[in-house]
Amino acid sequence: MTLEEAQKQVDSWIKEYGVRYFSELTNMAILTEEVGELARVMARKYGDQSFKEGEKDNLDDEMADVLWVLLCIANQTGVNLTEAFHRNLEKKTGRDQTRHINNPKLKDYGEK
Repeated sequence: MTLEEAQKQVDSWIKEYGVRYFSELTNMAILTEEVGELARVMARKYGDQSFKEGEKDNLDDEMADVLWVLLCIANQTGVNLTEAFHRNLEKKTGRDQTRHINNPKLKDYGEK
């Protein structure tokens, strides 16, 4: 599935089951909430915290929640994420094609 297809699928779901999109500002708040939930799982799975009783390692579901809300915001604001992603990739490649390769801090990663 492409990003464009995902945007269309979310839009169809909203129209069929969701009644309407939440406002852009509400969706931005929801996106922040979902990123926080993703951060909680990351902190427990890869960081120094441990899962509390009843918490699940649902990293995939939390990532999907973040993507869902981002797709909603893109639909609401008229952003074609496929095109935006391609432009962003070109920007990063032009700007950073040697930056990370020549970063001495990255060369020693994992070798300590």
